[in-house]
Amino acid sequence: MKLRLMLAIVSSLFFVAAQAGEVTVAVAANFTAPMQKIAQAFEQDTGHKAQLAFGATGKFYAQIKNGAPFDVLLAADDETPARLEKEGLAVAGSRLTYATGRLALWSKSSSLVDDQGDVLRGNRFEKLGIHKIALADPKLAPYGAAAMEVMTHLGVWPAVKTKLVQGESIGQTYQFVSTENAQLGFVALSQISFDGRITQGSAWVVPQSMHTPLKQDAVLLNAGKDNAAAIALLKYLQADKAKTIIRQYGYAL
Repeated sequence: MKLRLMLAIVSSLFFVAAQAGEVTVAVAANFTAPMQKIAQAFEQDTGHKAQLAFGATGKFYAQIKNGAPFDVLLAADDETPARLEKEGLAVAGSRLTYATGRLALWSKSSSLVDDQGDVLRGNRFEKLGIHKIALADPKLAPYGAAAMEVMTHLGVWPAVKTKLVQGESIGQTYQFVSTENAQLGFVALSQISFDGRITQGSAWVVPQSMHTPLKQDAVLLNAGKDNAAAIALLKYLQADKAKTIIRQYGYAL
């Protein structure tokens, strides 16, 4: 009986290995931490491996247009996947919303940012020692575009524009602030919080009414249309385990 059981287990493992595949995924930088966890769970549960690349949505769009062999795009907006579908570079009908992001104004200092964002008002930057304010490039990153909307909404653009430094992606923007090369920065809430708590420094979670909703869509690209692992990943993003991880990082579903 023991021999039969061992043979059955070995046979099952060989079957899983034979069925397992690999998917190459372009992931918006704001979704780095949750996607790393999801990829681990995805491999454990399905046997499929996800190769992840992180960066700005706009940059990924340009790379896909130029033939980059990504199977799946997890964008920071819903416009880019829709555009790729329209241009025939993604599989029609494969789009899905996997998360809605939140923007935050963050400082490494535990006392600099209040919970209303008043640190941006009153032109007190010199007094507070604020010399640089980071945001992601609005032309490449939806979170950067949202940050621009917020500053315009608050009427602080004339005061802050000379202090702005741009990161290529929200990941680079986070690095500017975490290394204190910028005293303030607009980052993704997912980069600085877990289970509803800010993990370091001080932050203002920007009301969603101040900017265009950060609805984030995924899409199956043409390179992945016959890839079982790519199709499985899109399904997995809608599973309870993935949704739990996504919520832990402050995203809405």
